[in-house]
Amino acid sequence: MTYTTIISSDLLRQNINNPNWIIIDCRFSLANYDAGHYAYRHGHIPNARYADLNKDLSANPTELTGRHPLPDFNLLANKLGAWGINHQTQVVVYDDAGGAFAGRLWWLLRCLGHGKVAVLNGGIQHWQKRGYTLTTTLPNPSISVFRPYLNCSNWLNATQVQNHLAKKDICLIDARSPERYRGEQEPIDPVAGHIPLALNRSFTLNLDTQGLFLSPELLAKQYNSLLGASSPTQAVHYCGSGVTACHNLLAMEYAGLKGSKIYAGSWSDWIRNKNRKIATEQLST
Repeated sequence: MTYTTIISSDLLRQNINNPNWIIIDCRFSLANYDAGHYAYRHGHIPNARYADLNKDLSANPTELTGRHPLPDFNLLANKLGAWGINHQTQVVVYDDAGGAFAGRLWWLLRCLGHGKVAVLNGGIQHWQKRGYTLTTTLPNPSISVFRPYLNCSNWLNATQVQNHLAKKDICLIDARSPERYRGEQEPIDPVAGHIPLALNRSFTLNLDTQGLFLSPELLAKQYNSLLGASSPTQAVHYCGSGVTACHNLLAMEYAGLKGSKIYAGSWSDWIRNKNRKIATEQLST
């Protein structure tokens, strides 16, 4: 059985010692870059490796990029191999933020041609709620060879987004909070607002009050309503830096709405060019 979107804590526990399963802890905090690794060292799901959003899943930002540029995919492939991942491996990724950071690695693996990757539903919190234990023991991975099959069509750059918006053949979806989308609050980036013509769908709406994903049926209904006449393949997700946008893409895939893309640079990339227009008004749907 292959798992490609969401997986439960119960199912992960049943396979916790399966040598063909690799678990990756993706906990991270934008407020404290060391917090995720600190939390990992003080208790993680058994056998889990740790992936750092800044060091492992992104390249270093420059004055011309957003805050979390896409990583060097060859370097990432080498890290995946060092963690013991090959193309027969079932990968499970998790965090403590409802999948907000784990979704990035889920999406990156798909870009590299590895579809056997799933996000742990409810993250480490739900794992613990089920009564399953954590450990401080660090894994000793058997090094493998991960061969990347990069699919660059999974994301767009700023120029492509501009061109498609001009042709009105994409549905651009902003995964940030409504307050950030409207430009009322901007705690991270130097410019507030959103990309003109973008719709707003905070990634947090994909989860219920317990931090678990809504049912595929409900997600499909909500996203179809948002998309209107657009097809799932016309959906392009963005956020502040291209991380939580992956959560909306994951939710669509889980709902059976396949083929949407990511604007990889997202808002923090868009505002690097002062000639690009910004909006603060609410776009009616």
